[in-house]
Amino acid sequence: MSKTESSALTALNGGESEADLIEHYRQSLETLRSQGFCVYGQYPWDFWEKRARTRGVPQELAGLGRALMREADQHLWEPKLQTLCGWADEGEAMIRLALSAPERAVFMWRQLLDTDGCRGCYDAETGQWISWL
Repeated sequence: MSKTESSALTALNGGESEADLIEHYRQSLETLRSQGFCVYGQYPWDFWEKRARTRGVPQELAGLGRALMREADQHLWEPKLQTLCGWADEGEAMIRLALSAPERAVFMWRQLLDTDGCRGCYDAETGQWISWL
């Protein structure tokens, strides 16, 4: 990553270090679990996205990962799927996957989002949701 890119990402995160972003993530997760909501833009998935961008994950892929973390939580996906979606390790494995195998990350994350955590799919002809449960 060039110095220009690094400076741009630091500006994106308001000058916060990765350690600051992890601490904000932890605090927002605690708030989410205790209150059931956070201030807009300060949910754990928001801080994960900023952290991913700081580490060099492209914007579009970081946005997809953010959406995945959000859906896993908001739709109460199975615990094993929530683990895959970053909830057990503050999203570290997701960041590593996005950096090492971005095409694989897109494929896996889209599949999970498109099937609402492997719960079903939309019928291409009727547009109706078909539950697999």
